[in-house]
Amino acid sequence: MTTEPQLRISELDIPTVWPASAVVAPGGDIAVAGVSLAELAERYGTPAYVLDEGEVRARARAWRQALPGAEVVYAAKAFLCRAVVDWMEEEGLGLDVCSAGELELAATRGFPPERIVLHGNAKSPQDLRTALRLGVGRIVIDSGCEIARLAAQVPGPGSQRVLVRVLPGIEAGAHRKIRTGAEGQKFGLSLADGDAEEAVARILGQPRLELAGLHCHLGSQIAEAEPYAEAVRRVVAFLARIRDRYGVTLPELDLGGGFAVAYLPGDPAPAPAVYGRLITGALARACAEHALPVPRLTVEPGRSVVAPAGIALYRVLSVKRTGGRVFVAVDGGMSDNPRPALYGARYTVRRVGRASTAPMRAATVVGRHCEAGDVLAESVELPEDIRPGDILAVPAAGAYQVSMASGYNMTGRPPVVAVSGGRSRLLVRRENFEDLRGRDVGL
Repeated sequence: MTTEPQLRISELDIPTVWPASAVVAPGGDIAVAGVSLAELAERYGTPAYVLDEGEVRARARAWRQALPGAEVVYAAKAFLCRAVVDWMEEEGLGLDVCSAGELELAATRGFPPERIVLHGNAKSPQDLRTALRLGVGRIVIDSGCEIARLAAQVPGPGSQRVLVRVLPGIEAGAHRKIRTGAEGQKFGLSLADGDAEEAVARILGQPRLELAGLHCHLGSQIAEAEPYAEAVRRVVAFLARIRDRYGVTLPELDLGGGFAVAYLPGDPAPAPAVYGRLITGALARACAEHALPVPRLTVEPGRSVVAPAGIALYRVLSVKRTGGRVFVAVDGGMSDNPRPALYGARYTVRRVGRASTAPMRAATVVGRHCEAGDVLAESVELPEDIRPGDILAVPAAGAYQVSMASGYNMTGRPPVVAVSGGRSRLLVRRENFEDLRGRDVGL
């Protein structure tokens, strides 16, 4: 823990790229929540992930403040562990889960099941059984074949509350692989071709299912609020059609998540309040136009809660200068962060723990795996004297990295360390060879 006066990193970089607690520390280091990143790398090894607990909690609170009358549900797929479950419960958020595993983890922490929403375009029988056994608040119907399957499993005499995921036909999101609100992909039921209305009619005919409302999710890394306003207009028009045709006024509307964060200095990343103002305004106007009561709103931020709170730490293994380029290879890669290989995600990188007066030079940070696509960051500025043993810090690493990590090359998934108030504690330990060997039961 450092105690000398320090310079906030926000004075050197765009503040949304690093946690608000990040400060420049002596010797070229960075401290987050009062803890040296270089010291964390030494104590816990690399690769390792650092999560600023205070930043996570502050971002959760910011969403609740932005939408005070709405339900804020954390999208657990971004990253989940027991501590994060506890933080969300303590901050008053719900949980959006996609599997029996995520459900069971929440249950081990005593998370209120009525504040859980189960998603998934293809829920397994185990997913549904677990959700019904635990008594989750809502299950999102994503295809017509789920309706009878779910209804048949609901124990009497009560019913299960469900939402219908509709496809509003809106293109939004930073990359085509993370756009989920447009026509012609695997999620949701189309408003345009009548699939959504057919599902509504079938659910209304199932006594074991209670249709609570509609759900839509447009995609990820949506840096403008207007797509959400357009989704509100289209979905509210459908709510009015349901009322007129079936005599039912549905009380809930879940607009999903997808809110953008900054990965590079200067990336657009509107504050929750910006999204909140436009969404609530659009909802009030659309409901007034159709003479509908304003439904209870739900949003599902995940990335925007945890991504800016996370930092990945790597140790440089080799530096190769060839063909006019500099390749800096580290001890992690696509096994702990597949996002660059999957859809071209970009990051900023900073060396920590060693001061230098060397000029900066463009370099490509690559992973250790046997794939040409194992590139973590292209054309980042690093000191020209970068060398093996140096520590690199990658901010905005809290979402969809550890949660998507794999066992490629049997390297083992990295640990996750929380920092708060000048102290660190291990949340998730490093996966070791004994863990990997224990699963191999063949002769």
